[in-house]
Amino acid sequence: MGGTGFDAGRTPLGEGEAYAVSDNTGFRTTLDIAGHAAIADEPVALGGTDQGPSPYGMLSAALAACTAMTMHSYAKLKALPVSGIRVLVRHEKVHEVDCEHCETDAGAKIDRLERTIWIDGVVPEPARERLLQIAERCPVHRTLQGAVRIVTRAG
Repeated sequence: MGGTGFDAGRTPLGEGEAYAVSDNTGFRTTLDIAGHAAIADEPVALGGTDQGPSPYGMLSAALAACTAMTMHSYAKLKALPVSGIRVLVRHEKVHEVDCEHCETDAGAKIDRLERTIWIDGVVPEPARERLLQIAERCPVHRTLQGAVRIVTRAG
């Protein structure tokens, strides 16, 4: 049985796997994320019921969490006096000067994730700068900046 209790008999999911079930009555979607239950939805203004984060909210959360975890691991490894790491990620669709389709499609926008990081503790400036460099190495950051291929198949 799946770890979240829906779709009994389904093989439990492993790390990096997610399963979504929609009842087609709205945007609310039940999720099993490697055995952890969650709900995704859209805000009321977009026709949802706001019972969970939007898919873009979850994407922002994935980057924020991965950034904090990666920086924490590095700080611990280097015995840096970091008492906490806070990460805010904002997603938006924006017009950019270097947008590939902007010349041919006036409505073309690109996705932009803006990340703000606070490092708590009395950390020397060189170590603080290095921690910010380490943030760029978080696996989710690297995935989002790399060439991602999505393969779709019928189940």
